[in-house]
Amino acid sequence: MKKAILLLQDGAAFYGTGFGADTQVIGEVVFNTSMTGYQEIITDPSYNSQIVTMTYPQIGNYGVNDEDYESDRPQITALVVRELCSFPSNFRSTAPLDVWLKDSGITGIQGIDTRALTRHIREKGAMMGIISTDDLDIKSLAMKLAAVPGIVGVDLVKNVTCPGSYKADEGLWSLKEGYEESVAPTLRVAAYDFGIKKNILRYMFSKGMDVTVYPAATPPEDILADAPDALFLSNGPGDPAAVEYAIDNIKEFIDKLPIFGICLGHQLLALAMGGTTYKLKFGHRGANQPVMDLTTGKVEITSQNHGFAVDIDSLGDDAVVTHKNLNDNTVEGIRHATRPVFSVQYHPEASAGPHDSDYLFDRFFDVISRYKKEPEGFEW
Repeated sequence: MKKAILLLQDGAAFYGTGFGADTQVIGEVVFNTSMTGYQEIITDPSYNSQIVTMTYPQIGNYGVNDEDYESDRPQITALVVRELCSFPSNFRSTAPLDVWLKDSGITGIQGIDTRALTRHIREKGAMMGIISTDDLDIKSLAMKLAAVPGIVGVDLVKNVTCPGSYKADEGLWSLKEGYEESVAPTLRVAAYDFGIKKNILRYMFSKGMDVTVYPAATPPEDILADAPDALFLSNGPGDPAAVEYAIDNIKEFIDKLPIFGICLGHQLLALAMGGTTYKLKFGHRGANQPVMDLTTGKVEITSQNHGFAVDIDSLGDDAVVTHKNLNDNTVEGIRHATRPVFSVQYHPEASAGPHDSDYLFDRFFDVISRYKKEPEGFEW
């Protein structure tokens, strides 16, 4: 293995050895506290343009397989781990993690103190960084890093959205049965792809929704021409305020269809409703974030991955806050006061993570059904 370096924007340097593809890369350095689920994390489009640090010390123990993808390819810029396991032990494994990353053109660095790196990010905030195995000169790398802008104000959705519309055709997976077959679909849902995870589509497919996925910039009139019963707003990467076309498009739907948004979709909905968003210091990334449902008082342990949040003070009378994060009191869910429109900041589809929140897909189904019966008399 080659010597490698991770240099952060503030000058902090971490030395280790490289694995995966032998490339020099730049991205926002973030950390994820999940103990498992690295394949789902690596293939989640919400991590586009990010260098992901796993806080769990040994990564790669169970290899990778052909079923735990959340998109069609790895999406991260690079992976940072304390110790890489190159000899996985799992009956589902089809390849070691480092071999898979190399074949996919994704670089990694191991052997660094990920605890020290995580503490540094928590104190200083998420920032841009560069990983290199060929150029180890600090001054040279710092110059390259300084020439690259951060993610604020950058539209990353264009990197991950689908090139054309398609139908969801895969249900939830289980060890015994594999992918479920859908029940006879009764509701038609249009989904904006801002970087949609496969497990979101699997949940809606298994709940009996006929889902058509559309590119992020699809005009509202094109979607409405297909006569959907509801609109779904997906997760995705980066700064929501930079995706201005999506915000404008969503405004056109608020008085026309039931809407459910997740993660970036939640932030875009809040912006469409007149709110604002801001960048968190180091974001929420992991499978152990406590969230309270303010309507019931119930606490859910949730899977999360986002670096921006909705400003609670910016929401007008049309928005009702429904969920909050118990670690920092940030907004985790909203709904429209009178319309069948709601969203959550976290990931009810998990993958990987707890399933405490998957009831939200049933709620979406119920909201659509009730609105179809009485569109003028809908009440929460």
